[in-house]
Amino acid sequence: MHAWQMQEAKARLSEVVKCAESEGPQNITLHGQSVAVVVSRAMFDRLSGNEYSLLEFMRRSPLYGSDDIILERNASATREVSL
Repeated sequence: MHAWQMQEAKARLSEVVKCAESEGPQNITLHGQSVAVVVSRAMFDRLSGNEYSLLEFMRRSPLYGSDDIILERNASATREVSL
């Protein structure tokens, strides 16, 4: 992982982003301490589990396509609220 000093990363942000996409995570340091890591969008999605949309997630459910699921609404009366 390539390390960039904060000042250098700010001055060359577009290069940092391109390197994150082509070479992998880019470490940003401040006073010699690691403070941030820049990763590509593809890697972020893979690490955070956001590869699929909500629709795709639901379609991957074992319940997808099941017609025998019965969803019943509670028919009891609503509660009284004093204002």
